[in-house]
Amino acid sequence: MIVFSNPTAIANEIPIIHSLFEEGLELLHVRKPEYSAEEMKKFVTAIGLEFRNKLVLHSHHQLAEELGMNRIHFTEKMRTETFNSPARLSKPCRFLKSTSTHSVEEFNALAAEFDYAFLSPVFESISKPNYASKTNLLTAINNRTNFKTQLIALGGIQASNIETTLKAGFDDVALLGTIWNSQNPIQNFKLCQQIALSF
Repeated sequence: MIVFSNPTAIANEIPIIHSLFEEGLELLHVRKPEYSAEEMKKFVTAIGLEFRNKLVLHSHHQLAEELGMNRIHFTEKMRTETFNSPARLSKPCRFLKSTSTHSVEEFNALAAEFDYAFLSPVFESISKPNYASKTNLLTAINNRTNFKTQLIALGGIQASNIETTLKAGFDDVALLGTIWNSQNPIQNFKLCQQIALSF
C-alpha cells in the first residue's frame, strides 16, 4: 500500500509519517509541489534518511542522488519531457520509476521502464472537491493490455471501496485524502491496510 504526503505543510506530518512506517507502510510518495529544493531536502531529512528506500520523490529529482534515494516519480508532463530527453538524469537506470496516468489508454501506452503507475481519479477525490473522472475507471481497466507495469488506484480510495477496487483488477491502492483529511490518520491507514492484505 502507498500513501502520498499531504501536498502542503501540516501540523504533525512527520510524526504521523513515522507512525505509518511503524504500522507497515511500504512507500511514501513525497509530493510537495510548492517546495523548493532546499525545503524538499529539509523535509526528507526530517523524515529520516533511514527511510530513504521507502520514499519516492515527485520533484527536485537531483536530490535523489544526493540523498541516496532510489525512487522517483514523473508527472505526465515530466514523463513526456524526460523520456524525450533521457540525459536529464545522470544515472536514469538506477532509479525505480513511477508515473501518473488518467486513462487506461495512457497507462497501456507507457514505456516499459516504469515499475508502476497511478490511474486516477478512480473515485471522486477526497482531497480535491468535485474532482472525478468522466470515465468509470473500474470498468475501463477491462481494456488493460499493459501487464509489465503495476497499476495502482488513486483518488477517493478509502476503507469502504478498497475491496471493490482490487476486485476490479487494480494491483494496489494509494491513499491521500483518507489519511490527511482524517481526525484518525493512523487508524484509517490500519483499517485500509487490513482490508488490502485480506484480499
